[in-house]
Amino acid sequence: MLSQAEKANIFQTLHHEGTFVMANFWDTGSAVILENLGFKALASTSAGYAQSIGKLDSQITLEEKLRHLSEVCARTSAPINADFEHGFADTAEGAAENLLRAAEAGVVGLSIEDWSRNEIYDKEEATDRIQACVEAKNKFDFPFTLTARSEVILRRTGDLDEAISRLLAYEAAGADVLYAPGLANEAQIKTVKEAVNKPINVLFAFMPQMPLGKYQALKVNRISLGSALANRSIAATLDAANSMLNDGDFAWGADIVGGKVLNKLLG
Repeated sequence: MLSQAEKANIFQTLHHEGTFVMANFWDTGSAVILENLGFKALASTSAGYAQSIGKLDSQITLEEKLRHLSEVCARTSAPINADFEHGFADTAEGAAENLLRAAEAGVVGLSIEDWSRNEIYDKEEATDRIQACVEAKNKFDFPFTLTARSEVILRRTGDLDEAISRLLAYEAAGADVLYAPGLANEAQIKTVKEAVNKPINVLFAFMPQMPLGKYQALKVNRISLGSALANRSIAATLDAANSMLNDGDFAWGADIVGGKVLNKLLG
């Protein structure tokens, strides 16, 4: 098992070596499987984890999140980045304190949103929150990766210019990675990439047909999957359940190869 510092250095290096896919797990088993499949870094998904314990996205408590992250970090050697929502605090100081607690759980990076679960923080307040988190992470003796995430495209205006303005403010405040979910085409990715100087994360969900090579050509540093893998797993379960309940059909269970493969991946 690698030390937290070793994982942190690997994670930082990945952001400067081309384009990598950061797969999102939803529970400890899925994290182990994804690591053993070969993903070099993993991230949590707030929506996927919430679904796994029977809750809706945004209903997860800080204690539940920290317990989840601690369990995954104890079982994997891959660097773990946390989807940390708004820092589980309405104040900049609270978000910074919770970042310290997340690091104690074993993660080597996390994202902080400018969305409070109810509204978008104004840019100045959101920037102060990032600045507080930067000051907190700088206390570590390893390179903790802070991702500043702007939700304005998804939650409010869809305004790319506003998103870029916020990302630039977060970059100036010391964020390591910049992320605006909702970018929907190559032109938008290119515009963001040319505007900022820090590595960027792109959520693939708005461009599911775009192959890895396009991201590489655009010099995207990191691709995340959000809750997509969790949702696909649920979709397969729903298909099987509907076959049984509606059609009395158990044919979906004829293939037991998948279970044998999973047993190998889980070690």
